[in-house]
Amino acid sequence: MHTTRPNPPATAAHNLGLHAEMVDQATFDRTVERFRDNQIALPTFSQLADPGTISEATWAALSAVDRNGPDARNLFRVHWFNRLDGTGPTEVPDHVVLPPEMTGVEAPIVLALGNRFPMIGAHKVLAAYSCLVPLVLTGRFDPTRNRAIWPSTGNYARGGVAISKIMGCRGVAVLPEGMSRERFDWLDRWIDDPSDVIRTVGTESNVKEIYDACAELEKDPTNVILNQFSEFSNHLGHYHVTGRALECVAEHVLEARGGGRVAAFVSASGSAGTLGAGDYLKARHGTRIVAVEALECPTMLYNGYGEHNIQGIGDKHVPLIHNVTNTDLVVGISDRSTDSLDAVFNSDAGKAYLLDAGVAREVVDSLTHLGFSSICNALAAIKTAKHWDLGPDDILVTVATDGSELYPSEREKTLARDFGGDIDRGDAAAVVGEHLAGVTDDHVLDMNEVNRNRVFNLGYFTWVEQQGVDVADFEARRDQSFWNGMREFLPSLDPMIDEFNARTGVVVA
Repeated sequence: MHTTRPNPPATAAHNLGLHAEMVDQATFDRTVERFRDNQIALPTFSQLADPGTISEATWAALSAVDRNGPDARNLFRVHWFNRLDGTGPTEVPDHVVLPPEMTGVEAPIVLALGNRFPMIGAHKVLAAYSCLVPLVLTGRFDPTRNRAIWPSTGNYARGGVAISKIMGCRGVAVLPEGMSRERFDWLDRWIDDPSDVIRTVGTESNVKEIYDACAELEKDPTNVILNQFSEFSNHLGHYHVTGRALECVAEHVLEARGGGRVAAFVSASGSAGTLGAGDYLKARHGTRIVAVEALECPTMLYNGYGEHNIQGIGDKHVPLIHNVTNTDLVVGISDRSTDSLDAVFNSDAGKAYLLDAGVAREVVDSLTHLGFSSICNALAAIKTAKHWDLGPDDILVTVATDGSELYPSEREKTLARDFGGDIDRGDAAAVVGEHLAGVTDDHVLDMNEVNRNRVFNLGYFTWVEQQGVDVADFEARRDQSFWNGMREFLPSLDPMIDEFNARTGVVVA
């Protein structure tokens, strides 16, 4: 175990991709022309964090735009303050509070609903925007010549393809062939050239195979890899935008309850981008951060490996952008639980059982907005509440990254495999009893210094040995001064976005 705590070199964030200086003026000029021709304006990150600052004229223009269509104006919907019908902004992001009647714990569990995001119905479109915009503003990406390569286990690739298409360039989705059929159906509708969907071997846990495909693609200098697992703009987009949205939700819930504290932020790791929102909440409210992974692939918990079906979590490695030494707890959730509860939440028998158990109608109706990783987050929050013995004044905040509409094909498999094709009341009772009421605080890991350093060190084998990250840059991430030093990178781009929009002359309204 490393015991030294070297100060991060001043160049570490720059070496790891956070560049604000212009690198190619000619590329920048061509991009301005392309955006002018295609009538594309960019929202600032401040506007995405607080959509109330977007002009009323822009919101009026958006009312005529299909939230699921390839329209550049949908960039101004890449935030948490939309309604499901595409209208907005809301004063508080849509969310659901899971009550004790459902969770068995006194601490309220609050989920912000990610299927309000445009085009892909998932919050990963924010990560894609956060990663591509810095390259556009600094002449490092030419939409007239470059292809944007989006490695992912599903939603980030779709978000990247959507952002690419409405920015007038080619986006390439790289994702495992075993992901849900609905993801590929969406890609078929959005991508013009079938070769721009690259199916790699395996399922959710096969991230290394995605990296290998990207290494081949990178040999072509016109391909630009936007790896969500190592792009720190992904972390920063969620720090500034998702963090502020969740703070708004938490303060709203606490006010309605007459006070309390934001005790924990819970998020499945995936690329670890969303965990950046936990860093924001910890800095502002002292909130503890809980990272979640599939029990079938317990990399952080047990140095383990395996395959699972909690789609939206990438495993068998520790993402470069995971601030491991700021994480307080690791929790494992089984895909048996998420598969089974998805089937219950989306069946008439399951809904009826929950209503009879005393769960409010509005909560039961909202469960259709929870996809697999969303259910995973809710279960991990229950484990956390039990492990830390949290009470009614301790709220736990998490995200519903996407909704159940992305998983009908997977649900069919679960129903056929486990329930004879359909769920009845007895099945619903058994599932709720085992996977909801029966949640315990097993498979949790308190992240003391030893455990933080063990998990941090696991990343060495992926990022230094396999992906060629310099040891000093890798090591710099161990110290919180590295993370604190990059916080203002995305907000510093806002004046550049304003200047860019002025150059194109495009006004959304």
